[in-house]
Amino acid sequence: MLNLLSIITGIVALLLAIPSTIPLLGWGNWFVLPIAVVGIGLGALSSSNGGRNFCLIVFAIAVVRLMLGGGII
Repeated sequence: MLNLLSIITGIVALLLAIPSTIPLLGWGNWFVLPIAVVGIGLGALSSSNGGRNFCLIVFAIAVVRLMLGGGII
């Protein structure tokens, strides 16, 4: 059950991260990071690793986008 919640949380974070890859919308990744961390936590409590790994990938995408944009853009 926690793995399913982690996957759903990851999908929500990914849906918010996709528009944040557009220039001048990079600040949206600051909203994605806490959501992805919650998904990572839920996935860590689960017996399966699929949801946790998915949230880790979404987290990494958001962090790389923030690094490329200088943290704001």
